[in-house]
Amino acid sequence: MKITFLGHACLQLEVGGFHILVDPFISGNPLASHIQVDSLKADFILLTHAHQDHILDAESIARRTGAKIVSNFEIVTHYQEKGLDAHPMNHGGSWTFDFGKLKYVNAIHTSGFPDGSYGGQPGGFIIEGEHKTIYIAGDTALTQDMKLIPMQTRLDIAVLPIGDNFTMGVDDAIIASDFIECDKILGYHFDTFGFIEIDHDQAKRKFFEKGKDLMLLSIGESLEL
Repeated sequence: MKITFLGHACLQLEVGGFHILVDPFISGNPLASHIQVDSLKADFILLTHAHQDHILDAESIARRTGAKIVSNFEIVTHYQEKGLDAHPMNHGGSWTFDFGKLKYVNAIHTSGFPDGSYGGQPGGFIIEGEHKTIYIAGDTALTQDMKLIPMQTRLDIAVLPIGDNFTMGVDDAIIASDFIECDKILGYHFDTFGFIEIDHDQAKRKFFEKGKDLMLLSIGESLEL
């Protein structure tokens, strides 16, 4: 399993020969100006919620690649009405796709499309593939629901928001890593806007002091599990 950070909350996963994009917000992110949206591969596009900074490039990429959009019922209905291929899910549900098993889990946030229409309830994803398991939290506050995750699966890595203000900050993300029983954390949803700029060294130090590893990838950088 290969994970590439494409800025903000956008990830590209390569699992079992399939390319999965998560929350594609690239063309509107000045920090990701070196990422060529039109060259990205995608077989699936996972959307955690409907905010513009998570869906901006989803439609154009799906039309170009034929990727299947996976999200909550309301978001999927929105894209199906545009003629795109999509698979609806909701909280607590799992489905086995070509790349592996996907579970849609709780997140505490809001969800609305840029035009103000309802975007369903936000969520996160647990992906199992190639004998690895990753938790992508989406935009969320710290929640006790995270304690349910290790009751069913052992995580190899977790992707947690750390930018604060709109989501968890670093301190709550450390607690979240305890809840999910995973000490290998990839941070995201930071630095894109002034409200979520962080001190990288301080964030890594706080995790290190708790015996945990916080990885902050540069945009375009990858890691392999």
